Amino acid sequence: MTSLSGLGTRRRSRRLPIIPLFSWLFIFAALGLLLLELIRFSQQTERFSNEVVVAGVPIGGLSAVDAASRIEQAYAQPVTLWYADSPILLDPASIGFRTNREAMLAEARAGGASEVAFWQQFFNYLAGSESETQVNVTLTADYQEALLRQIVSDIAARYDRPPGEGSYDVQTLTFRTGDAGYVLDTNVALPLIDAALRDPINRQVVLPVDSTDGRNTNIDSLRQLIIAYLDSEGFVYDGQSTIASVFVMDLETGEEVNLLSDVAVSAASTVKVSIMIDYFRNLLFAPSDDEAYLMAQSLLCSNNSSSNLIMQIIGGGTDTSLAAGIADVTNTARYVGARNSYISAPLFLGGDQQLFSIPAPSTSPNQSFNTGADPFNQTTTEDLGTLFSMIYDCANYGSGLITAYPDGSFTQNECRQMLELMSANDLERLLQGGIPADARISHKNGWLENVHGDAGIVFPPNGRDYVIAVFVWENTDFFSYARAWPLIEGISRAAWNYFSPEDPLIAPRTDLPEQAVECLNFAPPYGEVNLDDINSWRSG
Repeated sequence: MTSLSGLGTRRRSRRLPIIPLFSWLFIFAALGLLLLELIRFSQQTERFSNEVVVAGVPIGGLSAVDAASRIEQAYAQPVTLWYADSPILLDPASIGFRTNREAMLAEARAGGASEVAFWQQFFNYLAGSESETQVNVTLTADYQEALLRQIVSDIAARYDRPPGEGSYDVQTLTFRTGDAGYVLDTNVALPLIDAALRDPINRQVVLPVDSTDGRNTNIDSLRQLIIAYLDSEGFVYDGQSTIASVFVMDLETGEEVNLLSDVAVSAASTVKVSIMIDYFRNLLFAPSDDEAYLMAQSLLCSNNSSSNLIMQIIGGGTDTSLAAGIADVTNTARYVGARNSYISAPLFLGGDQQLFSIPAPSTSPNQSFNTGADPFNQTTTEDLGTLFSMIYDCANYGSGLITAYPDGSFTQNECRQMLELMSANDLERLLQGGIPADARISHKNGWLENVHGDAGIVFPPNGRDYVIAVFVWENTDFFSYARAWPLIEGISRAAWNYFSPEDPLIAPRTDLPEQAVECLNFAPPYGEVNLDDINSWRSG
């Protein structure tokens, strides 16, 4: 019995301590997991949080080394510069572009640092209650601006293209446009490129390129076309027995064509422009019906008797005041710029008229050419162009004649009335025959046996108004209008095509009358001369 009892006791002492063993296992497992999470958390603190952006580049979850690499890769990408349709790659390294990544990452690290104790952060990590701090660090970078400016200058030198030279066609009297030109605006381009260099995403720049019109902007091409046209017509513009004198002014730019424009010619009836200007200078009240009618007859019908009466009114209105009026007309014209123009005798009325004259002023026209100009009535196309430009500036800008006479001798309305009056000069030939039938022109013509001329202002629909004055002379007893007028009309058409390239006259007009239209068809009758609306009489 005793031995059996002892045996049973030994068997009970060999049982394993299962509960304590499992308890220790769980404790060690928990400690292992805690250690593992602690290691993970420690590693995480060496990386940037998910809400960190440096220089526009997200670096959340990256180590400092990887973040620096990502930033460098972003800003090492080339910038594409577009010159029109041509792409040009700009390598940032070529201008020494570099980011200050160490300073930016340090700023990002400092901005994301938490003031909470380490173990508190760890327990928040374990509990999943971590808070993310948003950090956005701006770019800090520099480069050599001089190198960038040099590269941009090289691009301009390589790609800029001046506008192509225009040409003309003598057959159609039209102008061909040259190729368009391109010019890079380097001052505007530099800040645009700088912005692209500092942008990690948008690395494209459309360079500011100004396209220059290929239209020939040099008015000398018009001069060359006029010469070529006259040559094609067998008319030598600078010959010993033939002369073509041309003056054209672009009233927008002030550019001029001067083709023997300083050669003295017989003014004929174009002197009536000077008479009209001086009449308005001396005008104190609105013109009476008598004087308005005289003006219409003088400017529209080229009536010499009416012109002499106007000069008599200018001189004082008496039978003996004509000489004073003649002198005043000359003095006014020369004062406003027509220095080679004058009238020194009454206009010829025909028959047995007894002419007298006053001393002619000293002038200095081109002495290389002699047209045998009327010793009592001379002008140049340059002088006529000057008179018309003075009227135009007065009417449109309150300058011109108003500036020449600041005492109130002229008003804008008076200058507008001058242009309105001459716009009714509807001859349908000469300058008017070289422009479209519905185009507005204010002009005054004049001709003698050996010289034909016309001068005025053309008003195209596009607003490019211009002055034009043309005289053609031939050393002969009779220079036929059938020969002279088409020459003037061709020159007028060339000028129209230059200033209105969008609406050219490519062929001479076929609707022109053989001779000039008689003034009774367009001059208002007595009592119906409205200088503010010269054609209003037609509605009656």
